[in-house]
Amino acid sequence: MKDLRDEIKKPKKLKAKDPIKQILDENNDENVILLDVDNNPIEFEQIALIPLDDTNKLYAILIPVTSMEGVEEGEGVLFELDEVAYTLNVVNDQKIIDKVLDVYQKLIEEGDDEEGKK
Repeated sequence: MKDLRDEIKKPKKLKAKDPIKQILDENNDENVILLDVDNNPIEFEQIALIPLDDTNKLYAILIPVTSMEGVEEGEGVLFELDEVAYTLNVVNDQKIIDKVLDVYQKLIEEGDDEEGKK
């Protein structure tokens, strides 16, 4: 008789990829996995990486793939990339959110204009 324990495979561990490297990699097409305050993984789709010239900071717009408390479906979360401390921080300042979204909208419009010229 065959031992079934040989048939059972251990689940693959979540491969920890560096989320900041993923976000900064313009060729990355994989979702980014971040840990919440309880160390639970939350998977995000990266929408854009936006530099703000007046602050010299980078901001990432990410949308949670699975439900996330306090975030509506399809709603994004804005993160500031602190390259010195090598951290991602959620942005709650509405002025910064508005600035980033304005830049993002302009980039979208420029992209649409470029597509229309082809």
